[in-house]
Amino acid sequence: MAFFKRLLGLKSVPQEESKAKEFYDDMTIDIFARTLWGEARSEGIEGIEAVACVILNRVRISKLFKGYWWGNDIIQVCQKPYQFSCWLKSDPQYQRVISVNDKDPYFLTCKRVARRAVLGLLSDKTRRATHYHADYVTPSWAKPSAETKRIGCHIFYKLIDV
Repeated sequence: MAFFKRLLGLKSVPQEESKAKEFYDDMTIDIFARTLWGEARSEGIEGIEAVACVILNRVRISKLFKGYWWGNDIIQVCQKPYQFSCWLKSDPQYQRVISVNDKDPYFLTCKRVARRAVLGLLSDKTRRATHYHADYVTPSWAKPSAETKRIGCHIFYKLIDV
C-alpha cells in the first residue's frame, strides 16, 4: 500500500506524528477543562460555557492578528501568566486545579464543555467577550462601556473590537 501511495504522490502521516497530535489534542482539552473548572465550576453550564467562549475569542483574535500577546492557542491562552488566576502558583486554587480528576463531576462537565468548544459547538452568549471578572471585584481594566453580558457572578467585556 505504501508503494501505491508514493506512486500516486499521496503522503501518509507517520504514526509518531499522529500520536503526537493526539497527545497534544488531549492535553489541550485537559488544560482547557482545568481552566474552566478553576474559573467557573460553580457558575453552572452557562457560566462554564461563557468562560470557554472568552478563551476561544482570544484564540480567534490571535489568529486574526497572526499572533497576540496572550497566546496563540488554547493552551497558551489558558496558561498565560496573570490571565486566569487558577493557574497562578500563589492562588489557593492552583493545587486543586492541577490535582482534580475524573472523579469530580464538575471536572467531567468542564471536559465535556471543553470538547464541545474545541469542536465549535458552543454559541457565544458573551457577545465576543475577551475578558471577564467576578462581580465582587472591579479591576482597573474594566470599562462599563465595554460590558457585554452578566452570567452568574461574572461580568464579561469585549475589550478588543475586531
